[in-house]
Amino acid sequence: MTLLDQSVGSLARNIPGATRLFRDYGLDFCCGGQHKLRDALTEKGVDHDDVLEQLNALRDSPDADQDWANANRNDLIDHILRRYHARHREQLPELIYLARRVEQVHGQRPECPVGLADHLNNMLNELESHMQKEENVLFPLLQQGIDGMQVNGPVSVMRFEHDQHGEALTTLADLTNDIQLPKGACNTWRALYSGLNQLRDDLMQHIHLENNILFVDALGGGHDRL
Repeated sequence: MTLLDQSVGSLARNIPGATRLFRDYGLDFCCGGQHKLRDALTEKGVDHDDVLEQLNALRDSPDADQDWANANRNDLIDHILRRYHARHREQLPELIYLARRVEQVHGQRPECPVGLADHLNNMLNELESHMQKEENVLFPLLQQGIDGMQVNGPVSVMRFEHDQHGEALTTLADLTNDIQLPKGACNTWRALYSGLNQLRDDLMQHIHLENNILFVDALGGGHDRL
């Protein structure tokens, strides 16, 4: 099977560093990870050969990112908890504060992301509920070695909520002109958008590690091999 015929999610899972490449091209490897690379590139109007060249370079690189596809399950869960759950809880309250400041000071400007603070607050509430379900229900089951049909229910719920998080990121992009700073943006506005870019990258990587690696392993789907 060629790289173009494999799903974006499986490539993101099996080629360390591919997630960064896909983000650069605007390819959805988390919620839309089931689409074939060929179809995803065609939809975005991206040159196939250029992406294939970069994917092959990543696959052959000795300095590729951590290969979580072959990591111990408990190590992956610990990484998700430390790198993403803890980080989201730090990121969002500060971003909400910055968004409110920008709206208060620059609300009259047409480029101002009015409503962003409320949207981020909703994202925080939804993410907190989601992460608690993982921490209190799903992850303990997986850490005990329970998998397959016994965790199909909670995994399905988490995947559904991941789709909702993906929709929230789309709304975030709509509110901020795809997180593009307007001319003359103040330092607070710049700090806000820098943080939003990091949040988007982190949340997409978080969802990818769970949807395409942890949950696939838990349900006994195995991993596509290159």
